[in-house]
Amino acid sequence: MLLCLTANHQNASFELLEKLSVGAPRAAGILVQNGDFVTGAVVLATCNRFEAYLEIDEPLTAATAVAVAKTVQVIGDASGIDADVLRNSVRVLHGDDVASHLFAVSAGLESVILGEDEISGQVRRALEQARDAGTTSSGLERLFQQAAHTSRGVKNRTALGGAGRSLVRLALELTSSRITDWAATRVLIVGTGQYAGTTVAALRDRGAIDLTVFSASGRAPRFSLRHGIAATDDLALAIHAADVIITCTTTDKPVITTDVVAEGRRRIVIDLGLPRNVDPGVATVRGVELLDLETVSLHAPLEELNATSDARALVSEAVSEFAALTAEQQLTPAIVALRSHVFGLLDAEIDRARARGDDDGRAEA
Repeated sequence: MLLCLTANHQNASFELLEKLSVGAPRAAGILVQNGDFVTGAVVLATCNRFEAYLEIDEPLTAATAVAVAKTVQVIGDASGIDADVLRNSVRVLHGDDVASHLFAVSAGLESVILGEDEISGQVRRALEQARDAGTTSSGLERLFQQAAHTSRGVKNRTALGGAGRSLVRLALELTSSRITDWAATRVLIVGTGQYAGTTVAALRDRGAIDLTVFSASGRAPRFSLRHGIAATDDLALAIHAADVIITCTTTDKPVITTDVVAEGRRRIVIDLGLPRNVDPGVATVRGVELLDLETVSLHAPLEELNATSDARALVSEAVSEFAALTAEQQLTPAIVALRSHVFGLLDAEIDRARARGDDDGRAEA
């Protein structure tokens, strides 16, 4: 049976999500290795949500409660969160509700920015990481593959996928009211992951041309060549020169602190990282305006009703198909076992008939 424990921007604080993003991903291996009923686990941790997808080898019985309690304890220990606090911050889904939730998540229907582009890739990478760690299962493989198929269908068949929505673009929309000329604006990007690539594209759409990238891991030169922008290995100097700083890197501690941001000159700092890339104290530096994920999320636009309705109809259809396929696959072993039992009875009856001397194998009426 499939289970999902989920916490997101709607029912959990950003502080709790930040802790989960650091510690929870390594919990999948512990759950599969030490869980009495858990046969597979995939963990999805993004800037706005945490999800633990589990397959357990028991029906909806007391085993479900045991699996949930074990999962909460393991994830809490890994993230430094009290188990009671975590238990009160997550929703537990099972059965078809798991498929319905993941398909909606993958399609961007549960995101801060409705229909955002990045989430489907994050779902795909969560499965890949589970494969690499050896924690996935056949049921979770089918679930996540169908989620990817559903996400593509929503993107290709509804208006929801056509606007290139993302947190990056929303953050730039908020910033644009302070920028008179993007072409003359010096922008520093901290990070070289997928979000950094999305950021470059979004900045160019707005006319920005003076782009520089920094990476603590040393990947900036390669990223800069791939995207046609400048690279730097001196973060402090780059911060001093920049008008807009956008951070989107993976780190356990802030990479931009108050001691590297000079007072006086006006700067906009956009922190898209979770955990935070920027020390909140930077907002107190004179001349600096800090936009973090929580601030950006408060300005998320209202849902586009028609596009949302079409997308949810596709998700509902996909859930029905997945439920039917799952039921068929669960029934197949029972049918095989029944056929084996029937043929076993026939063989036994034929053997008894032959033992009575009926050479052609026919029993007396």
